[in-house]
Amino acid sequence: MARTTAAVRLLQADPELGALLSPARMAQAERELVVRTHRLSVGPWDVARLSGAKADHVGLLVLDGVLSRELAVADQVSAELLGPDDLVRPWQRESTVGLLPVRAVWSVLSTVTLAVLDRRFAAEAARYPEITAALFDRLDERSVRLATTQAISQLTRVDRRLMALFWHLAERWRRVSGDGVVVPLALTHRILGQLVGARRPTVSTALSELADREELIRRPDGSWLLRGDPPNAEAFARRPTAAELRGQDLMRPSRRFSRGREQVDPDRLIAALDRRREALDPERASGAARAPALRTSRPRSEDAST
Repeated sequence: MARTTAAVRLLQADPELGALLSPARMAQAERELVVRTHRLSVGPWDVARLSGAKADHVGLLVLDGVLSRELAVADQVSAELLGPDDLVRPWQRESTVGLLPVRAVWSVLSTVTLAVLDRRFAAEAARYPEITAALFDRLDERSVRLATTQAISQLTRVDRRLMALFWHLAERWRRVSGDGVVVPLALTHRILGQLVGARRPTVSTALSELADREELIRRPDGSWLLRGDPPNAEAFARRPTAAELRGQDLMRPSRRFSRGREQVDPDRLIAALDRRREALDPERASGAARAPALRTSRPRSEDAST
């Protein structure tokens, strides 16, 4: 459920949006850029009521709280978490008439305050291109976070995915405590599975293993406690396969093509092929060896008969 709250000065509610402005222009923009806000309570967010928004409506800027957007393709669902500084346009039409039908579901995970960046704001902000650049920067940061989450979902083993995800979330939402790093997000096993690309039962099992190892613990208030140091690149590096450990990895392209420049002795090559043939089929190899002897002995018998 949404309710309109009092208007706010945008740069007081979100000072980082004016980080590129000079002090004089910052003070001027702070006075001029006044926007309305909406407050959303926890639960499903019906964005159908926003379908009437015009094309010149910039969007909704999250000032506080946490949103989730779940995208469903057939029976598979992926999730995205959105929080302060994110710009959203949830009235964009769902991709149900395209080549790949995709359905979006929005939810409010913790009470959210949204700043309405409407047409009036767009006209006033046109005098401050620095603010427009800051909004573009935030859209770029969001795309990087999405790509990072996609990469995390491709790690082997769900416990490694979960640890990588929570350290990724800690970069944005962390609170440092005496016991470790707290991620103050009440995330269910279901939505964690949608974030890391795993089924809920598998996520539950992996979380139990991490709790037993005291690496990731769920607190009574629903938040999560990370213990230990953040992982480095080696911790998430791909582990060699059994074949690689035995030295039977595939030949590298550089080695494969460099062989063509080496000088090869034809006699040695033929001898090596003969040895390989004998090892694979000893009987055929011995029969092939007797054949020349039979061919050379036949003319002698014909001479004897004459």
